[in-house]
Amino acid sequence: MGPDGTKAVDTQLPDRIREFFGFHRFRPGQVEAVQSALKGRDTLVVMPTGSGKSFCFQLTALTLDGITVVVSPLISLMKDQVDHLLENGVWAVGLNSTLTAAQRVTAEQDIANGKAIIVYTTPERLADPACRAMLRARKVELFVVDEAHCVSQWGHDFRPDYLGLAEAVDDLGRPPIMALTATATPDVIEDILAQLRMPDAEVVHTGFYRPNLDLQVVEAHGEAQKRALLLRHLEKTEGTGIIYSATIKAVEELTEFLQGAGLAADSYHGRLSPKRRAAAQDRFMADEFKALVATNAFGLGIDKHDIRFVLHYHLPGTTEEFYQEFGRAGRDGDRACGALLYDPEDRKLLRFFQGKRYPDADDLINAHHTLKLLHDRPEPPTLPEIQAISPLSATRMKVCLSLFTARGVVRYETGGFYRLLRPEMGRDELNWVGQSYRERQERDLRKQQDMVGYAEGNGCRWQTLLTYFGGEGLPGEHCGHCDHCRRFAPAGESHADR
Repeated sequence: MGPDGTKAVDTQLPDRIREFFGFHRFRPGQVEAVQSALKGRDTLVVMPTGSGKSFCFQLTALTLDGITVVVSPLISLMKDQVDHLLENGVWAVGLNSTLTAAQRVTAEQDIANGKAIIVYTTPERLADPACRAMLRARKVELFVVDEAHCVSQWGHDFRPDYLGLAEAVDDLGRPPIMALTATATPDVIEDILAQLRMPDAEVVHTGFYRPNLDLQVVEAHGEAQKRALLLRHLEKTEGTGIIYSATIKAVEELTEFLQGAGLAADSYHGRLSPKRRAAAQDRFMADEFKALVATNAFGLGIDKHDIRFVLHYHLPGTTEEFYQEFGRAGRDGDRACGALLYDPEDRKLLRFFQGKRYPDADDLINAHHTLKLLHDRPEPPTLPEIQAISPLSATRMKVCLSLFTARGVVRYETGGFYRLLRPEMGRDELNWVGQSYRERQERDLRKQQDMVGYAEGNGCRWQTLLTYFGGEGLPGEHCGHCDHCRRFAPAGESHADR
């Protein structure tokens, strides 16, 4: 312990890097994040995709005596990280809904007997009082929120299940929190700190600039021209990459088109069977084809460092989504490309998805009525019980509950219970409650316009992105490695090797 009673900063961290992970030096921001956590401070880590965010909490966990709990949004991401840690001699376990009864017992025994150092879990599993009691018995020394933008109502991938994490931290004895994200505007950073109740957190922000990534926008008009430009781009680009498309139908049609043109390609989307998705991912990792055509269901946590291109066939909904997805290219530090095929007609597709994203007044009325039906029971209902009788989809019901919780209509309680506090509410009151979603919808429309501005802009692509994320930008007007700067930059002006 240090003189102030906090965990002393480990002077052997470089040796631990070599011993467990095979690295020889820290990347920017990693030392600051690890040392902040070891001092017992709450820490928010904002680093680009591929810059080693997970390493920050994994190395910290090796230095602590108790366990580190990591909340992850995707079970597949969780499994990849657990497998990777086990391969490197770090005992980690995952607690999630995919475990068999025997696997769950084994994982819980590993936690109870002190074998497990890192415990990966989901927000839903963490809502179980029995799960929290088991973790408390081992003393949680660090609570990690991975993909922390999921906590924010302004984040591009907001998850209502994340709203109970602050209560979970309190129930676990309020250990220090380390929250990590690659995509956070100043508004999202502020909201993460508020939602996780860590106003005095150390913020480690390494910026968003990726000097090895070449950015370009290719304008197309109509499907025939778009496909021709896609083929041309793939023929002149070396290596393996990802093509993101907005719909499952488009993914399947594009895959068929590429295969018909003689290119090795495969599909990945949420309606494929788990076996089929796993096979596509394995082939992608083994470089068995030129491109994987996918919806945004693919990519989070994929540990492939030599992706040479990420191409967006449709306009992404937000700049955050775009940055996170093209940032999967070039994680090895070598040159890679993030390209957008832009047809102005794609804006109609964005408006279509926008219209389906948020609940309307009728949805809120149906959600409130569902809660009233369960209100007179001896104890409040859980989410599965609410969803079982709700006329709304499971996702839309979660969103309504998130809004009701934020507005004091419902109280979320330990154990995953939702207690209705205001059973008598009419349409006008519920319509007023829904005002925040209308505000959020307006903000989403502005985010869409920002993405259109990137696609149609006539300035440096990297400057546009850095300005959006609130960064300081590049010292000159030109990055030297985007399509605009290659056309207009004076000879020799480039920050690509900065």
